[in-house]
Amino acid sequence: MANVLGVQNQQAIIALYAQGKSIRWIARELGVHRKTVRGYLEGAEVRSKCTTESTAGNGASGDGAKCTISTLGKSGRRSLCEEHSQWILERIEQGLTAQRIYQDLKAELQFSGSYQAVKRFVRTLKAKEPERVWRMEVQAGEEAQVDFGLGAPVVQADGVRRRSWVFRIVLSYSRKAYSESVLRQDTETFLRCLENAFRHFGGVPQSLNLDNLKAAVLKADWFDPDINPKLAAFARHYGVVILPCRPRTPEHKGKVENSVGYVKKNGLAARTFDSVASQNEFLRQWEQTIADVRIHGTTKRQVLQVFAEEKPSLRPLPDSLFPSFKEAQRCVHRDGYVEVERAYYEAAPEYIGTQIWVRWDGREVRLFNQRMEPIRVHRRLEAGRFSQVLGIGGGQGTLQANLDYWLKRASELGTSCQQWSQVLVQRRGLEALRSLMGLVSLLDKASHRSLNKACAEACARDLWRLRDVRALIGSKESQVQFTFSDNHPLIRPLDEYGRFIKTHCST
Repeated sequence: MANVLGVQNQQAIIALYAQGKSIRWIARELGVHRKTVRGYLEGAEVRSKCTTESTAGNGASGDGAKCTISTLGKSGRRSLCEEHSQWILERIEQGLTAQRIYQDLKAELQFSGSYQAVKRFVRTLKAKEPERVWRMEVQAGEEAQVDFGLGAPVVQADGVRRRSWVFRIVLSYSRKAYSESVLRQDTETFLRCLENAFRHFGGVPQSLNLDNLKAAVLKADWFDPDINPKLAAFARHYGVVILPCRPRTPEHKGKVENSVGYVKKNGLAARTFDSVASQNEFLRQWEQTIADVRIHGTTKRQVLQVFAEEKPSLRPLPDSLFPSFKEAQRCVHRDGYVEVERAYYEAAPEYIGTQIWVRWDGREVRLFNQRMEPIRVHRRLEAGRFSQVLGIGGGQGTLQANLDYWLKRASELGTSCQQWSQVLVQRRGLEALRSLMGLVSLLDKASHRSLNKACAEACARDLWRLRDVRALIGSKESQVQFTFSDNHPLIRPLDEYGRFIKTHCST
């Protein structure tokens, strides 16, 4: 026992309880916990009715005084609600609250007790009569249950740790499931997860059982909920009925509740990923190799085998994806990009400083001019990323990739240019990048012949600076002089032209 009391206090507990005092009263008077009082009473084996012998006089006889004490564990005073227990129980079965029962007791039966007494009595009756939860099973293709759960952490290359969510949908008949990791739970993400799940199943169930998340339900109502307009349009597109469960009643979608726990405890427990894509790839393999081939604890059959029976009952997929997108105007920045949800997408240079229209969804970003003519199409990027950037050398990729690119450009100018460029890279490494760029730019002022001649001479004289190649090219190239022939069979003497003019032009 946690608290050990002296013999005097132990006897006081038993004596006070024999006098009809409640455990709460005894604990308050003696300054001990109720559990301590209860423990000593149970140790003394006090019964609901006992006989105590009087200590007065010369010993006690068998005719000692008897005392009746209350039942162990209950208060000494009898509740005023007990005489109305059957009446209260009938109201509980009707679903009335303790407050409503208290109001009716005062109005109909002139009840004199307090609301707290009614609340305690109702709580006691409910504990004795637990509410039954009925099990529900469906036919093949009738229902799928949807829920989100906390996913594995995503630790990026820069060390930033991001929280992810796991979308989980379960076909209620076969328990076949689809999982997808996401970083947000907005309407667009929710719709795309549903769409990916339907494509994964190869069909559409008749109804979706989901909770009242903001991305799906605007106002919760068991009988007439307000469904998000985009989700309602999505449901019409795929021919599925949205049936949200009652708020704060997870047992209404117990199959997916247990399934989300299965993913978290079996698949993602103690794991981290460097990106959402890598987590989704793991989930795809985990579903195929573990979740789909397990023997389900309820159906006692392999999930994949039961799904093979259910798949023909799924409704066929529509011919097209659901066209859900957001649209807004954006200004093209000086660097030629527009910002969409903290990511940057390249527009054409002629639109710098102007307003353009942008449409985006979970997959792509489309750019339009003011006449709604398409400009560019980009795949959707994560926050902080650019659709296209340049490296140090003016190209894409790493510094070495840029050096290789300009070495290739310089080698295409001719054999001598190739030889000079290769030796330059061997001697100076990455430092040769700018010199190669300058060598290619010399083609705007000099011909291929003079450029290769200068590189050949630079190699012969062991010159490996671009300024030396410029000096060898010279300011001007020698021009080729052409001579004209005075005598040719096709050229007639000038006196013949004179006679021709006099003959035909004479009056």
